This record gives sequence, structure tokens and C-alpha cells, in this order.
Amino acid sequence: MSAFEIGTDGPQVIVVGVDGSPTSLRAAAYAWGLARRQGSKVVLIHVTDPGTTSLLVPAASASMIEAGRQVAAELREQIDHFAGTAGSNVSYSFRAELGDPASVLTRISNEVRADAVVVGASAQAGHRFVGSVAVRLVRAGRWPVTVVP
Repeated sequence: MSAFEIGTDGPQVIVVGVDGSPTSLRAAAYAWGLARRQGSKVVLIHVTDPGTTSLLVPAASASMIEAGRQVAAELREQIDHFAGTAGSNVSYSFRAELGDPASVLTRISNEVRADAVVVGASAQAGHRFVGSVAVRLVRAGRWPVTVVP
């Protein structure tokens, strides 16, 4: 007889990458609905990527980091407001980090032992050649990755 864990048919922890874009907010809404139905916890992550170019110019790097903090604060406020008005008992946390988005999402997904990762589809044309965050997460191959259009 094979081992089966009762009550763990669906994801227990869902990680969501949010950057304020329409697709990332749809990804958050999708994950929230899944978490509500499955009784999962949602870990929302905003990553500010100062980029390698801005690291060469300290003032530019500081500006990028400050802008990222402002976006993260606004996102957290939106999420807290949504959670308060959604009328559901979804457990969630919000984290703001610095770094490469795919690397940070991978690291945190491993830390929290995520069962699923949800991200919004990238609208940047260059990602067709370099690889989007979603493609890099799929290549990590550790959890199912859902890309929300």
C-alpha cells in the first residue's frame, strides 16, 4: 500500500509574484481564489530588481530601490485592503525583496516549501529571447508554475 497524506490533495502554500502590473494582479487574484477553495496559505512576493546597470551608478541604484519600496508599500496596502473586503479566511503574507525576480521567487518558494507558484505573463518583448520569469521558474522544475495572462 502506498503512503497517502490525508488532507493534502491540493497546495498548502502558494507563492505569487506581484509587481503591480495587471497580469501580476490577476495572478494574485487567481492564487487567492485557489487558496480560498483549497485552504492554502498565499505568500505574495514583490521583487525590486535594481539591475546590473544601475549598480554601476549608485544614485541610480538608490532611486530604483526607493521606487521599489514605494511600489511594494502600495501593493501591500492594496492586498491588505482586498483581504479585508474579500470576506474569506485566506492566510497570507507579503514580502518585499531586492534581486533578480526569478532567483528571489525560487529561493523563497524553497524556503516556504511552496506547493505551487503563480505569476503573471510578461508583456516585455525581450523575454521571448532572454526568457521570462515564468520560463525560468518552470526550468527550476520544483513546483507547478501557473502563468496567468
